Amino acid sequence: MTIEAPPEASAKVPANSLLTSPILPTLLRLTLPNAIAMVGTTLVAVAETAYIGRLGIEPLAAIALVFPFVMLTQMMSAGAMGGGVSSAVSRAIGAGDRDRAATLALHAVMIGLLGGLFFTVVMLSFGRQFYMLLGGRGGVLEQAMQYSQVLFSGAVSIWLVNTLASVLRGTGDMRMPSATLIGVAIIQIVVGGALGLGLAGLPQLGMRGVAAGQLIAFSLGAMFLAWILVSGRSRLTLDFRAFKFQRVMFLDILKVGAISCVAPLQSVLTILIFTKILAGYGTATLAGYGMGSRLEFLLTPISFAFGVASVPMVGMAVGAGMVARARRVAWTAGAASGLVVGLIGLIVAVHPVLWVSMFTSDPGVTAAAYSYFAWAGPAFAFFGLGTCLYFASQGAAKVGGPVLAGTGRLLLVALGGWWLVSIDAPAWALFALVGAAMVLFGLGVAASVWLTRWGN
Repeated sequence: MTIEAPPEASAKVPANSLLTSPILPTLLRLTLPNAIAMVGTTLVAVAETAYIGRLGIEPLAAIALVFPFVMLTQMMSAGAMGGGVSSAVSRAIGAGDRDRAATLALHAVMIGLLGGLFFTVVMLSFGRQFYMLLGGRGGVLEQAMQYSQVLFSGAVSIWLVNTLASVLRGTGDMRMPSATLIGVAIIQIVVGGALGLGLAGLPQLGMRGVAAGQLIAFSLGAMFLAWILVSGRSRLTLDFRAFKFQRVMFLDILKVGAISCVAPLQSVLTILIFTKILAGYGTATLAGYGMGSRLEFLLTPISFAFGVASVPMVGMAVGAGMVARARRVAWTAGAASGLVVGLIGLIVAVHPVLWVSMFTSDPGVTAAAYSYFAWAGPAFAFFGLGTCLYFASQGAAKVGGPVLAGTGRLLLVALGGWWLVSIDAPAWALFALVGAAMVLFGLGVAASVWLTRWGN
């Protein structure tokens, strides 16, 4: 049985609407700005693909090589380590200790700097080898390197934007991070397109120009968020002059963030392994899967929006000793995410033409995409549930179970896919495997939340 905080524990917590307001309306209010920001991120991907396409086929193939590593950078800094930052800050605020929250934020900045430098060193040193392993050769490889070298030379800016945004989210402020990310998206589209294509009299820098647009946008975003936090315009004010290294602060963030970093690796590996398996079934089948996975990619921000909104609500409730409320927040967010994502999955399972017809009329590709949605679409609800509960678990600093559930999904896809290929199973069996892996992930995360004790 969960025990709420005694009156004397609650008395020291300052008035905080996230601890007292009705759960669902508050959750939806926090989710909306995140959802809008995620739409902006999606538009960037569409716009960038469009103007890279004008540069030629080789640049399009090159961006496909670099994309998994760009996504890994974003997912680790925003959803994984960023979740650890938001969790630590929100738990401190929930406990009524704003000084600790501000100190945690300063340590988070250090982690962001180190994380960005790590990606810079790794990708500048081994990027070519990574892209060659994925099949990059000749002109495609050189185009990938042009984009990669510019972008990852400034990986610190990406990490700082997502780290500082996570600090603000940990205070319950979703509007400022979302507005900043929308601004970053607009700058990236305009500057990247102008430099890449040589618009408005600017030199045409090709892939280097496209990457420079992203680098400039995130650098400006990092400086803006830093100014917001230092100038006293946020719910926390950072004073870098008062910074003192405290090992316990790093541990508070890393006990969630470091473990959470395994999850993006699992996601990328799952996609790469399954893509490799399906490549043996022919171009049409692989393209059909691509139609499905593209929708899956666009639905992820919905779960992200609900999940990120739940982190400060759960974290503050746990910090204040209100564990029962924290659990209600988690299940409410998970149910909402699962319902929205699952409804879209059911719609495309019954009427796949609504999505597929926007991209292709090829009979082989269409048939493969229809098969994918018929088998995997009904399982989207479990994916939405599991992804959202993963973030809620970050808020409670209990992320081990959800990460293990992700490991189960990865193993099922890898081992199950290998076995199906060995018996010459039809493509629909592999699509059914994708659905089964989503169900396993969703139920696994839900079971871990149900069974894990939250609070001290």
